[in-house]
Amino acid sequence: MPPPTHFLCLQLASAQLTRSLAVFRADVTGAHGFGVPDDAVRPPGTLHLTLGVMSLNQEDTRRAVDLLNTLRPREVLAEVRVRASAAAKGRTEDGGLAISLRGLRSTTSPASTSVLYAPPSDAEGVLYAFCEALQRPFREMGLIGDENRPLLLHATVVNTVYVRGGGGGGGRRKGRLVLDARDLMGRYADYVWAQDMPVRRVALCRMGARKVDGDDEVYEVEGEIEI
Repeated sequence: MPPPTHFLCLQLASAQLTRSLAVFRADVTGAHGFGVPDDAVRPPGTLHLTLGVMSLNQEDTRRAVDLLNTLRPREVLAEVRVRASAAAKGRTEDGGLAISLRGLRSTTSPASTSVLYAPPSDAEGVLYAFCEALQRPFREMGLIGDENRPLLLHATVVNTVYVRGGGGGGGRRKGRLVLDARDLMGRYADYVWAQDMPVRRVALCRMGARKVDGDDEVYEVEGEIEI
């Protein structure tokens, strides 16, 4: 498979999320913290929920942006709500989508991991179905490959691949710094990163975040639509 070049995502941003991440960074990278290298903690401008990863040439990128612009996220969300309401025999909600980020999980064994993330949730229970519905047209067009695994919605807050020179604590596995995050995950098991945070955009972004003002980073956006 060619290397990934782009990803489809829900962009995440709020003042509460930025503050929560700053508190987390100060705690886990400090002298009396958990030995997490500062470079491993992701900047607030990079936080998102990935819906699918793509390997796109210039023409495929144009096709993906054109497809993105045909989507009607608010209509998709309304349809998902109707189905969820019918299943629960409850009432539907109107308007946009709000999610919460709480806790800290690992993509692999917590005793030897390189990625930690905050799991998302929403009060209505429609987030996962909504994301699958947004992803589906890209799969049908062959822009997102079939990975034969369920969608894992996650906001990455620690990734040691970004550590320059492999500094910090922990050991190495296949060239990447790994951490024993068991105590860290216990400390942040109920940590609230964001509560009822509006999600406003679906975006097609290019891999590789770039530096912006201060210490923040962002991904280049090829196309985006409002929810």
